[in-house]
Amino acid sequence: MDNKIMPIPVSRALKKLGEDLKNARKRRRITTKLIAERASISRTTLIKIEKGDAGVSIGAYAKVVFILGLISHLADIADITFDKLGQTLETEHLPKRVRHKKRS
Repeated sequence: MDNKIMPIPVSRALKKLGEDLKNARKRRRITTKLIAERASISRTTLIKIEKGDAGVSIGAYAKVVFILGLISHLADIADITFDKLGQTLETEHLPKRVRHKKRS
């Protein structure tokens, strides 16, 4: 998807993610050069990630998240535990009765 037609909530979420990753890197006192080397990406790509660039692959974002020790949060991003809408929709479609099949 072209960055120019990116939905505003998505752009905001990516910008926040980039800022959060940058702050996490700084809290750990890791240089851009070192984290880029560890993630096998260029410093330019890292800077794009830290700005929330939508054109960077999710794999590159995931590598940075991993290097920062935050990968478990990424793994849970769509977990049903946090998917309240999905839980509600699933509950609405549950059968009213459950019957055992008769044996022939």
